Amino acid sequence: MKRTHLPLNGLRVLDAAARHLSFTRAADELAVTPAAVGQQIRALEDTLGVVLFRRTTRGLELTPEGEAGLEALRSGFLNFEEAVRAMQAGQSSKTLTIAAPRDLTAKWLAPRLAVYAKTDPELRFVLLSSDEGLDFTQANLDLAICFAADKGEHEGMMLAPAGYATVGMADGADTPIAWPGCPADAIKGASLSVADAGLALDAAAAGLGRATVPMLLAAHDLAVGRVVSLGEAESARGYWLIAPLPQWRQKKVRSLVTALTE
Repeated sequence: MKRTHLPLNGLRVLDAAARHLSFTRAADELAVTPAAVGQQIRALEDTLGVVLFRRTTRGLELTPEGEAGLEALRSGFLNFEEAVRAMQAGQSSKTLTIAAPRDLTAKWLAPRLAVYAKTDPELRFVLLSSDEGLDFTQANLDLAICFAADKGEHEGMMLAPAGYATVGMADGADTPIAWPGCPADAIKGASLSVADAGLALDAAAAGLGRATVPMLLAAHDLAVGRVVSLGEAESARGYWLIAPLPQWRQKKVRSLVTALTE
């Protein structure tokens, strides 16, 4: 019999009825009616082509055919339970694997993870870069942060309203600083190009020009006066927390999402 055709519900009922030698007590355990137990047993007997129980004056008895499969059946259910526990181990794990752009990790994510870690000393983090793309199946990711127009095919939540901030120093150079992904109209005449928005922000803080970067990335440097605001611009893209539905549903992921979006 193919695995896809295994009558698992019927086998579960057989196990309960065989332990209790009573359809009524088996029904109580399974939270169904005795009639439903009887129907499952009859259907299983039809599928297997054997008689599993006989009613006698002493009550319900297993036939030799029913007795023959019980040890393997119960061993199989124990293996199922072990498999479920193994799959749930990741849910109980306190390790979170997170992918994010390197610049966002350095300027925004890492400080917040440091605060969040204080809520539970058992928390552990694995931080990966999402600059080269995301693959949840290969990287065993729990959560990712991407700079995009929407959450795409995954579950997700935007970290903050989308938008760009143009920043620099009051006495710094006034030429634009270019970085991959920067709005095209913000880098006309750029005299400096860097690898990402974080480096553009640092270059602006050093007085090398003005950088137009995601507002979330610049928020801390603006707040502490490391750079000054030279303007704002709308953006179709923003930072999104994303994960496939199974990861998104995990308690540890939901707790982290809540902490990062408060």
